[in-house]
Amino acid sequence: MQDEALDARKERARARANWPVVKYRLGEEPGDEVWAAMTPQERVSLMWPLTVDAWILAGREIPEYNRANTPTRLYRPGDAIPDEDGEGY
Repeated sequence: MQDEALDARKERARARANWPVVKYRLGEEPGDEVWAAMTPQERVSLMWPLTVDAWILAGREIPEYNRANTPTRLYRPGDAIPDEDGEGY
């Protein structure tokens, strides 16, 4: 069992070795211009690993459904948008 755990750790370390990482000194981090230089596709692609991690941390499976069955609500201009208590504001 310990060999399997060690092999898994080594495999994760190998995967992390290719992660693109940039190191900045405290206070010398780039501003928002980093995001402005990225395409929407690049910004969304950065969010996917965070989304997966959030679902895993929540202990839930990522839901799968087609676009027609995506749980959404459409609020048109002038519609009251309910707050968390279901009351409009």
